[in-house]
Amino acid sequence: MESFNDINENQDTINIRQELEKYLAHWRWFVLAAVVALGTAYFYLRYATPQYTATATIMIKDNQKSGISDELKAVADLGIVGTGSANNTDNEIHVIKSRKIIGRVVDSLNLNITYFREGRIKTSEAYQDKAIRIQFLKTDSLFHKIDTAFVVRQISTTQFEILSTEDDFILKGDFNQVMSSKKLGSFLIRNLHPSAEATDLETVTIVIRPKSRVIDAYQKNIAVNPVDKLSSVLTLSLTDPIKQKAEDILDELVQQYNRDAIADKNMVSNKTKDFIEDRLQTVGLELAAIQDNFKDYKAKFGISGLTEEGALALTEVSESNAKMVELRTQLSLAEWVQQEIKQATKTEVLPANLGFSDAITSESITKYNELVLEKYRLEPIAGKRNPNLIALNNEIAILKQNLQSNLANLKKSIEIQLNKVANEANRVQGKVSMLPLIERGIIDIERQKIIYSELYSYLLKKKEETAISLAITVPNAKIIDKAYSNDKPVSPKGNIIYLAALLLGLIVPFAVIYVNNLLDTKVHSRKELEQLVKVPFLGDVPHSETEEKIVITKDARTSSAEAFRLLRTNLEFMLPKSNEGLGKVIFITSTTSGEGKSFVSMNLAASLALADKKVLLLGLDLRAPKITQYLGLPDRKGVTNYILDDRLTIDELKFTFPEIKNVDFIASGVIPPNPAELLLHKKVSALFEAVKKDYDFVIVDTAPVNLVTDTLLVSKLADMFLYVTRANYLDKRMLVVPETLYKEKKLPNMAMILNDTDMKRGYGYGYGYGYGYGYGYGAGYLEVKKKSWFARLMGR
Repeated sequence: MESFNDINENQDTINIRQELEKYLAHWRWFVLAAVVALGTAYFYLRYATPQYTATATIMIKDNQKSGISDELKAVADLGIVGTGSANNTDNEIHVIKSRKIIGRVVDSLNLNITYFREGRIKTSEAYQDKAIRIQFLKTDSLFHKIDTAFVVRQISTTQFEILSTEDDFILKGDFNQVMSSKKLGSFLIRNLHPSAEATDLETVTIVIRPKSRVIDAYQKNIAVNPVDKLSSVLTLSLTDPIKQKAEDILDELVQQYNRDAIADKNMVSNKTKDFIEDRLQTVGLELAAIQDNFKDYKAKFGISGLTEEGALALTEVSESNAKMVELRTQLSLAEWVQQEIKQATKTEVLPANLGFSDAITSESITKYNELVLEKYRLEPIAGKRNPNLIALNNEIAILKQNLQSNLANLKKSIEIQLNKVANEANRVQGKVSMLPLIERGIIDIERQKIIYSELYSYLLKKKEETAISLAITVPNAKIIDKAYSNDKPVSPKGNIIYLAALLLGLIVPFAVIYVNNLLDTKVHSRKELEQLVKVPFLGDVPHSETEEKIVITKDARTSSAEAFRLLRTNLEFMLPKSNEGLGKVIFITSTTSGEGKSFVSMNLAASLALADKKVLLLGLDLRAPKITQYLGLPDRKGVTNYILDDRLTIDELKFTFPEIKNVDFIASGVIPPNPAELLLHKKVSALFEAVKKDYDFVIVDTAPVNLVTDTLLVSKLADMFLYVTRANYLDKRMLVVPETLYKEKKLPNMAMILNDTDMKRGYGYGYGYGYGYGYGYGAGYLEVKKKSWFARLMGR
């Protein structure tokens, strides 16, 4: 004995199988959709433009993570290299992708100008293999705003013409000849293959886009990512249809980034260099004037040198003056730097490596310059409200105040030292004043000469140190791997496209069928019918594969013929037993018209006649007579005429049809204006009492019960009601009609027949067992042979 769980499992299995059969019945649609989808994918892959990804790897130097500054160690002892610099990797990523850097790449590679070559199927971009190139003589701000496209068609090896994208003629010219246009300015077209034959003339579409739009596109497409959170190694990647173009862009991006970093690092050195060169020029002129004055003085008095006493005095004076010069130089530098800070309208770097004796001041200037350079690098990539930029500005402001305080303290310290040295100089000057007048003049001139010579030498030394710092400036990024892309495109990926196409080809028909089933309100199967109405079920009739109106004959073995034989058998169990020897009256009705009442009536009568039963088929649908129309016969007298004309007899109403033996017919007759009233006439009951004595079965084709009340008026005359419901036709919501009639017992001995079921989709239980195909009997077999290829493909 099966357990409760086993039964549930069996039910679940049956339900799953039933759901699958809904889709497997349409397997041809799945195959067709899959073939179409895969074919579409094939043509897409054949003509789609492949995309290639180029990657480059760099390492950020002078970084706290990398700790690399080996290139500068050799000159670190000169005091010309800052040691507090440390690049932030996250900031450098933003610098690399900044509009400034990418804009320089666009300018360097002319990325705002694109060339396209037309093919038979698609248009592809020409990069290295372009035969025609446009060159602009002026690339100003107006040029960077040009947004246009035009076609250059080569007429000969020396001439070309320019057309619009709609093939409208614009102008004609010679290669390498300067031309002018209001929109493009001055330009010339170059033929990169001047030796090409006339059969190889090129047609190129040139697209010029605004520089800002190109920068936006590459900012979005270029990816810069660290290989690890704790690493200063960055990976740059770019996807483009042309491998070489992507590689060139990444290589140029690294070069422009390094140039920008070098320019930032040299900003302080250049500022210092300019200051020193200006001072050298001034000191050099003064030194030359002193030398000329000394020469003239000796020539005037005819002397060649100093006495021994004068030489000693000169030495003391020179030493004291040298100290004063050094202190005054320090004081002037402090005042100059202090003035630079006060007069600066914006944050700028200060000259460094000037030789301040105060180490704190030198370190403050170096730190200040590093912060200013960091601000220069951060401003283009950060907004005004960026937390890092705000913190940097605050730090610069604080350091500027500290630097001014340091400079003020340094000035006071130098002034105190200068007073001491001045007192010493006055003492030495007292000794000099005791020398003869001419000798004192020589000492004064020599003193000035020595002062300016030492100052000139000092400035020359600083100039060389600054030149060395400019020469040894190293780039920020060390190139680990130059840009490279392999021959395998990253998109479209063939396997993924085919898989997606296959899934789409299966999902689309599945979704269509699912939605169709979801929105479908029609009755399809016996199971649905039995679930919706609690009315006895007599049987179902499959869809007839022939156009014959009478599907059951003596030799017929089709599924439809077998269905009517089964209905005939089931009637014996449904009809009430009677010993009076009268025939059984079977009313056939439906919910609405078009459900096959006449078809079922005719074939049920034929099946009973094949069992040697005497059958009468009576048309009682007075509003829409169907029997004569169904048989293809002209209208004739029937029930209506019998009720209205007392002279007519029942035998005069009967007729036969050659294809259906042992069956007599009585038509409905003319359509009356009052069919409901006629059916209440006493002659209707008399008619049935008479025919029941002569026939074994009286099959009555009645009107639909949902449209008119005619059938309900005569329902008491029936021994049994066969309620016909057509599959794939009647709305499920209409089944409330037979359900109500059955519960209220308005139709006696009621049973349902499901007509026009589709056997290939699993509706019903199946009939015929292949007889129509195995033995070739019946019209059904021949009809299959006549089906079109589309009908066979769709399973119709």
